[in-house]
Amino acid sequence: MNNAQEINFAYKVRHALNRQLDTLPISTAERLASARKVALSRKKSEAPTRVLAAQKAFAGHVGSFVNEPLSWLGRIGLAIPVVVLVVGLVGIIQYEQQQRIKETADIDAAMLTDDLPLSAYADHGFNAYLAKRVE
Repeated sequence: MNNAQEINFAYKVRHALNRQLDTLPISTAERLASARKVALSRKKSEAPTRVLAAQKAFAGHVGSFVNEPLSWLGRIGLAIPVVVLVVGLVGIIQYEQQQRIKETADIDAAMLTDDLPLSAYADHGFNAYLAKRVE
């Protein structure tokens, strides 16, 4: 039998026993009560159950890191990586802008110093020509 069938059978047996409970003789009820007491005295004590902790923790850290207030050293330890990240991003942006300005200045200088006919400025491949010359 599978689990659902076993549970259904147990409910049917319990229901049948409960219907006949009032018609049981006194001696049978007393024997059932004493048998129940014996069964409860033989019952094994419950083993401690394992509970899944729902508390966030870091490896090697005892206690709750999230709930404890941070010391000044802890705050600095959290702030330093953020500051380094921001400074690095600003540096990258500045470098990229300088590169873009330098490329534009090189193209402008090449256009102003070369003797090109006017038709070259209208040509679609002119930017490619200038890019090759700059490299």
